[in-house]
Amino acid sequence: MSALRQSASSSASEDDQRYAGMDEKKRKRMISNRESARRSRMKKQKLLQDLTGEVNRLQGANKNIVVKIEETTERYAICAAQNNVLRAQAMELTDRLRYLNDVINSTGLAVYVAADPLLKPLQTPCSMQPIASSGLFKF
Repeated sequence: MSALRQSASSSASEDDQRYAGMDEKKRKRMISNRESARRSRMKKQKLLQDLTGEVNRLQGANKNIVVKIEETTERYAICAAQNNVLRAQAMELTDRLRYLNDVINSTGLAVYVAADPLLKPLQTPCSMQPIASSGLFKF
């Protein structure tokens, strides 16, 4: 900053020598205009630096946002694929349930499989009624 003041004071003294033969009022106005123009250039340069820094900051933030969007899009695609698999499985299970209900209704007999312990919860001691879909798998 002191270097700027020294160069400004030296340029002011050079201006004084240059305009020594002019009318005093005109000379002061020209010197004042030059100083004003110098301050304006410095202000413009600082604004340019500030804006350049802001551009760099915003570009970095934009890159981060783009990366997050790409990651989210990838996760969405994975979830959509899993959802499609689950929907297909639900439809298959719903079709199986309808088929089993049709078998039970058409035969009127209860299917008893003692060898498979996993099927025991499906065997009820009361009269056999068709298993109704809960409607959870509506698409």
